[in-house]
Amino acid sequence: MRPMTTALTRTTTAMTIDVLTLSQLLSPAFPVGAFAYSHGLESAIHDGAITSATTLQAWLSDLLDFGGTRSDAVLLNAAYGADPAELSRIDAQARAFSASAERLMETDLQGAAFCDTVRAVWDLDLGQLCYPVAVGHAAAKLDLDVELTTALYLQAFIGNLCAAAMRLVPLGQVDGQKTQAALKPACVALAAQLRGATTDDLHNCAWLSDIAAMRHETQYSRVFRT
Repeated sequence: MRPMTTALTRTTTAMTIDVLTLSQLLSPAFPVGAFAYSHGLESAIHDGAITSATTLQAWLSDLLDFGGTRSDAVLLNAAYGADPAELSRIDAQARAFSASAERLMETDLQGAAFCDTVRAVWDLDLGQLCYPVAVGHAAAKLDLDVELTTALYLQAFIGNLCAAAMRLVPLGQVDGQKTQAALKPACVALAAQLRGATTDDLHNCAWLSDIAAMRHETQYSRVFRT
């Protein structure tokens, strides 16, 4: 039994290291500046579309099913293991798919910061990719499971927007955590569904979110960059 136990221990250790690596890459402390972006949420709250934990959860659920959150997950999977030429095409398509100037700024600047930090810490040159494409490319280079990467990416995305809502609604910390917990199964299910996705799977019909992001560009007073 000892050899089997040793093998299981090695497997568990490798999985734990992968989880910790992803937790670091997608942590709020990773210097991509995610805290500065609200993905149009600030405008939606300002306009009265989000006033409670219930309306916030409905908004975020739509982003997972139909909006930019789902699109990011598709792009992450498409970039995973792509060759250089294909990666360049995916990155260009990701930028073109951004529905507003601020959405493009959000994915571009976070991606640049992510690539710069990964280069400095892991000595991996990812180039200059937008955020979800950079995460998918880095995960492949670091031999991290794409489904786990996607699930944690989605959780980090939702967590960042919940943190924004806690400041803007304002929403209590407990309600913010309850919202994240309620959406966790959706993150897991979407990550499994999109394993092996390509850019052919891209779609976005969360128009209210896109309009909110556009309106945010000219909002008189604001806290967040998007």
